[in-house]
Amino acid sequence: MPNAPAQLRRALSLWDLILYGIILIMPIAAVPLFGLVQQISSGHAVTAILLSMVAMVLTATSYGRMAARFPAAGSAYTFVRQGFNGYLGFLAGWAMLLDYMLVPVVCVLYAALTIERVLPGVPYWIWCLAIILLITIVNLIGVRSTANANLAMMLATLFVIVPFMILAVRWLFLRQGWGGLFSIQPFYNPQSFHWPSLAAGTALAALTYGGFDGVSTLSEEVENPQRNILLATVFVCVFTGIFGGLQIYLAQRVHPAFNDFANVETAYMDVTRVVGGGWLFGAMAAILIVTNLGSALTAQAGISRLLYGMGRDGVLPRRLFGYVHPRTSVPAFNLALVGILAFLGCLVLNYEKAAELINFGAFLAFIGVNASVVSIFYFRGPRDRRNLLTDLLLPVSGLLFCLVIWWNLSNMAKIVGSLWFAGGLIYLAILTRGFRSLPAKLDTGFNL
Repeated sequence: MPNAPAQLRRALSLWDLILYGIILIMPIAAVPLFGLVQQISSGHAVTAILLSMVAMVLTATSYGRMAARFPAAGSAYTFVRQGFNGYLGFLAGWAMLLDYMLVPVVCVLYAALTIERVLPGVPYWIWCLAIILLITIVNLIGVRSTANANLAMMLATLFVIVPFMILAVRWLFLRQGWGGLFSIQPFYNPQSFHWPSLAAGTALAALTYGGFDGVSTLSEEVENPQRNILLATVFVCVFTGIFGGLQIYLAQRVHPAFNDFANVETAYMDVTRVVGGGWLFGAMAAILIVTNLGSALTAQAGISRLLYGMGRDGVLPRRLFGYVHPRTSVPAFNLALVGILAFLGCLVLNYEKAAELINFGAFLAFIGVNASVVSIFYFRGPRDRRNLLTDLLLPVSGLLFCLVIWWNLSNMAKIVGSLWFAGGLIYLAILTRGFRSLPAKLDTGFNL
């Protein structure tokens, strides 16, 4: 039929999905968290990375199964809506909205902190302002990052992190022999091990896996989505945990002390200087700046389009949030608003607090996705097809792991996050006239 509408073509293989997921998370996702997690966990950063990987793998399994059942969705909002109802779906989306709003803040903060290490003397908030102005202007004129640019950034990070790992192995072997390379101390140090500290470190380390759920957004374009979405999502989480854990392990062996960093947020850069000198320190700084700038640019564009979708669908005031600039075809008001909010966030939050607030919203949504699997596949599925392990035990285990991580976030994160969640509940009541009607179904084009 000549007038048939164009449709997405299933052209992506399993390895295409895996590469996409690795690019999305970035191979050095654990690097910015090293100093903070090492300090909070009392020297058990690699254990915290691996424990959070367990929660993410279980949750990734739930995402994969839900994406296979609802291939046009790929979002926590839709999964919870399908698993329960529109009200809980809205609240899951509202929780993730906090997550997405804070991603630009975290990226800008870390880029500014890194620049400050290289060019001291200028207050970091000035760097924050400069970065936000830069990414906002780029997004306003309609310049978009591409998959090729993200791939180039990933390859650039490998050209820095792989030499570091080789040099770290050489440094340890020359000074301590095989005993320096192989040790259980990064996993378990009886002199400093403390369960509450490890739990708190694990809650922060979970940010390493931020963005893994993006794989499910390609469910309409992948071959055999019932199989490949699940496998790719799980593989990406496992790769991130093992490769990131190895980076953290080597850093812990080079610098085993956890309470004497010159700068806790950029501690990994100091470790690179130890094993590779000034050139590796500078290369790591450059990569961290570039990747965080790219992530901030993409995150600002994404959240502005999410707000546009909510405005277009009447969830937010349409006149403001549904506006698109007639010449550049970008949601200009939303971009400016996100830039202003990001700058304010940089003024009132530090890197650790912003990261924990991201995990507050994300893990509430992850709990909802795991619960939705139980609802759809175990309680509402055909009785003769129910599987105790895959339909109940695994998603419940994922739910409990995510709940423990969420519970061990700081009190500040839980208080501020709860206020945000309460605001969403009040707004939902107003939007649905006292819960007498269902909220509008969102079609944001963004992974909410």
